[in-house]
Amino acid sequence: MINADTFRKLALSFPDTDEHPHFERAAFRVNKKIFATLHEAKHQGMVILTPADQSVYCDFDPASFSPVPGTWGAKGSTFVDLKKVKKEVLKEAMTLAYGERLTKKKK
Repeated sequence: MINADTFRKLALSFPDTDEHPHFERAAFRVNKKIFATLHEAKHQGMVILTPADQSVYCDFDPASFSPVPGTWGAKGSTFVDLKKVKKEVLKEAMTLAYGERLTKKKK
């Protein structure tokens, strides 16, 4: 189980990451691109993976990872159940999400 503070500290541990409000969530960004969000009330995180990485995580740990419904999910946005995910697995997924956004150019 991961609590909101642990999720936040993990996201902010990546260089040049900032936190901003995003609707009812906290969004974590690098290069002005969101790589993760946190919905504290729902005990839910979200990471933006590639569709291939999303498939791997959802197959490996379907209790913890699931595609966001609709177009966002088809593009790799992936819900994370903070009550079920292991910290080391979340860190690995978040590292991939951060890396994908780090390589995207700023607009």
